[in-house]
Amino acid sequence: QVQLVESGGGLVQAGGSLRLSCAASGSILRINDMGWYRQAPGKQRELVATITSGGTTNYADSVKGRFTISRDNAKNTVYLQMNSLKFEDTAVYYCHAAALNRFYMNLELWGQGTLLTVSS
Repeated sequence: QVQLVESGGGLVQAGGSLRLSCAASGSILRINDMGWYRQAPGKQRELVATITSGGTTNYADSVKGRFTISRDNAKNTVYLQMNSLKFEDTAVYYCHAAALNRFYMNLELWGQGTLLTVSS
């Protein structure tokens, strides 16, 4: 069974920092694009950041200059470093990966979600 397992959420005061991690496990041949999404209460899920296998990154305008996405291919892990946090960042954060399993099947993987609460 191929899974993404997230960690690192919590409660932080506005202006603070937090780092999220998401590790893929199971029989995976290759992981291509990885990314982070978030869903605030009563709102739709939105894209936060993506990173390709080659290291090209893309960010939502609302987090540019504050968040940094990175990956460690040896560990099949993607990170989201979040700085200068705002109340508006409060949401459940989900990681995502596009991958190939050992049978060369395309996989779309989602983490279980981790809650970030930013207090004012």
